Amino acid sequence: MRWIIAIVLVIIFEIYSFQLIRTLSKDHWWKWIYLAVSVAVFANLILQFYLNPDRSVICGARDFAITLFLAFFLAKVVFTLFMLGEDIYRLLAGTYQKIAGAGTDSGFLPSRRKFVSMIGLGIAALPFGAILYGAFKGKYDYQVREYELSFKDLPDAFDGYKITQISDVHVGSFDDREEVEYAVDLVNKQNSDIILFTGDLVNNVTAEMYGWESLFGSLTAKDGVFSTLGNHDYGDYAEWETPAAKEANLRELQDIQAKMGWRLLMDENVSIDRGADSLKVVGVQNWGGGRFPKYGDLEKASRGLQPTDFKVLLSHDPTHWDAQVKESDTNFHLTLSGHTHGMQMGIEIPGFIKLSPAWFVYKKWAGFYKQYGRFLYVNRGFGFLGYSGRAGIWPEITVITLKKETV
Repeated sequence: MRWIIAIVLVIIFEIYSFQLIRTLSKDHWWKWIYLAVSVAVFANLILQFYLNPDRSVICGARDFAITLFLAFFLAKVVFTLFMLGEDIYRLLAGTYQKIAGAGTDSGFLPSRRKFVSMIGLGIAALPFGAILYGAFKGKYDYQVREYELSFKDLPDAFDGYKITQISDVHVGSFDDREEVEYAVDLVNKQNSDIILFTGDLVNNVTAEMYGWESLFGSLTAKDGVFSTLGNHDYGDYAEWETPAAKEANLRELQDIQAKMGWRLLMDENVSIDRGADSLKVVGVQNWGGGRFPKYGDLEKASRGLQPTDFKVLLSHDPTHWDAQVKESDTNFHLTLSGHTHGMQMGIEIPGFIKLSPAWFVYKKWAGFYKQYGRFLYVNRGFGFLGYSGRAGIWPEITVITLKKETV
């Protein structure tokens, strides 16, 4: 059903865009060039998925087809919405002229203003360029985002405790090892007390990790690296000959994380101790709203915890926070999530604007959220998936320093 809706929307935008181009071009031939290019871009997208159906394998031709389609489609969306405003103005103007008896012989609606159409084309070029930039440069433009959070009940020994979070590596999508090596080194340079990974290490299958173990195993922090699973880590999006093969795939991913020195938390918690004080790190398996699987068991992950314990929860999907976490009697002070990638495209100006298509899907899609005195942070993701790029929503390394709130 989702694919049918998507195709219908593409057709609607395509028809409207072509009508606009045809009006602008008058009797010029270039409108047919525009139509031919549009059809070729869409046909190439379908062809590449037909020729390269295995999404767990990097395919440059398929990734470029997705990028090119997105660039053209988003440009058409912007152009269409801009010109829709012009058409609404024409409708209102035509209605007024009809009522006032001031209609013209040219018809009910005034003709489109050419300069407005040209402005619309210019504005539409912005997302086109941004998508292409994101595919070649933006996907490795790592941003370190640093924050301080204060809590009254933070144990004294953890005042100044530094957490680095990464999420959504999607290692099967990487096509430039040097850039990823730079990013891993950047994580280590934060000199954090602990590194927390919130799921989606792979796209579909554990084999994507082959050759990357040593690099991600080089992540270091004073108290170690802790992780949890995301929806892509279970192998749900791959085809398996038997259920046993799928189970073996997940066990291998668990083994690889152990060999890398990561402590994978499968609905469990660990205590980080500083003398008599402690901080509890809780990891729950993926629990997602809607069509996403619900593997996690928050009650099991919380066994042995007290409401007075200071807790940091790793839960891949931020929808879990609204559904089960934020009002839990267990009192999770800080929840770290990922999953949304911020849709890998949007506009962010700190303190002014934060826009992304993710807003239409997720209530909480990037950054901090607070309710009932508890915090959720949604990481924008370390890697990329689907669209092989990032435009405006850059890959993220999050650094959070915990502070003892003073009266």
